[in-house]
Amino acid sequence: MPVSRASGLDRRLFLTSLLGATAAAAGLSGCAESSAAAGSEAASTAAIPATVPAGTSLKISSFQNVQQLQFKLARLPELPFKVSSWLNIGAGPDVINAFRSKSLDLANNAGIPPIQAHYQGFDAKIVAINLTRKPNYLFATRPGSDIGSVADFKGRKLAFSQGQAQGVVLLRALKKAGLKYDDVDLVPLTSNQFLTALQSGQVDIAPLANSQAPAYLKQYGAKGAHTIATDVVDLLNLLWAPVSVLNDPAKAAAIAAYIPQWAKGLVWQWENPDVWNEEFYVKTQNLSPEQAKDITALANKPLFSPSWSEAIKWEQETADLLAEGGFVKKFDVAELFDHRFEHIAAQSVPAEYRK
Repeated sequence: MPVSRASGLDRRLFLTSLLGATAAAAGLSGCAESSAAAGSEAASTAAIPATVPAGTSLKISSFQNVQQLQFKLARLPELPFKVSSWLNIGAGPDVINAFRSKSLDLANNAGIPPIQAHYQGFDAKIVAINLTRKPNYLFATRPGSDIGSVADFKGRKLAFSQGQAQGVVLLRALKKAGLKYDDVDLVPLTSNQFLTALQSGQVDIAPLANSQAPAYLKQYGAKGAHTIATDVVDLLNLLWAPVSVLNDPAKAAAIAAYIPQWAKGLVWQWENPDVWNEEFYVKTQNLSPEQAKDITALANKPLFSPSWSEAIKWEQETADLLAEGGFVKKFDVAELFDHRFEHIAAQSVPAEYRK
């Protein structure tokens, strides 16, 4: 169902529809008025142990097995703890549900899922940040569409996931184009539904990752589907974990040991594009070498700043934007960051990747 103020559908109901049956089963259907303050667990400020105790394990997300492949190709040292499971999940709502069920300890996401988790009353904190400077997303049209710019989104049906990076990219693009929420129909979907919604004409526009666009255009470009570039940047690529995990000294030490590997894996990928194109995009994503090169040309050089000040500012702007639309309640995002980990990523990479 299209969602806009004009439609009269309350945004709390919109949130409930996105959370779905899993969240309802967890007693979240009435959480729209709550925040992480309700039933929250105090975050530890204790020093992180310098070594990882024997027998420590973590359950880590690795969407499309990216992390394992990076670590393997980069020949990084063995982690000083056991990864009991690598979960092939990446979408923010799925990660939050996995956190809640205690089937996941550490995840890689963009900036918006921690905001959404806070709004749902779940305590989690950011432990590592990679800043991105170029857009990771673009807007794809349904087949046969005549939409040529973001200004043309007025009156159209737009795929929108409030708990994912694609959602904030869309909201920021609308704001930059001078469009209000009342000017468009926001259709509540999760990102794994975007392609089907485009193909069927359920939506006119959906934000797609740069890596998704080539395959979509290959299939539907001849039928009039096309893409619209945006200069809106989704600044944060981050690691985050539940407070209950971070309060466990052994697991906190394991996370501190994982962060350098994560950062070094991203640096290796940036420095070895030809190998990554072949091993990941061609062999696992079934893209052509030419398509892989086109995606890599849009890639962001990793940047691990010693200070999180820019990240916090951007995260606050994002939370405020969501609050303006009635999607979340206004709050101070500073509480989403665990500064015990702030220096780790930057210290693990060469100077050129710190600025």
